[in-house]
Amino acid sequence: MVDLSQIKEHADVIGADGVHVGTVDHLQGDRIKLTKKDSSDQKHHYISTGLVADIEDGTVRLSANADVAVTFEEDE
Repeated sequence: MVDLSQIKEHADVIGADGVHVGTVDHLQGDRIKLTKKDSSDQKHHYISTGLVADIEDGTVRLSANADVAVTFEEDE
């Protein structure tokens, strides 16, 4: 089980394929709120913490590839 308390603001979120998905704004319940700067529509998006496979050296690594992970994103 991943220790979600290790997820810090401004951490990179990386898909299982190593592709950048976003940057952590902060945790909000059971979701990671991503910063607007990585969004093409300049809105916050969210990813479920259930997709977190590991947190390594401050980087959040997901269990899904980036292109799949973004399909799970939720808008604000």
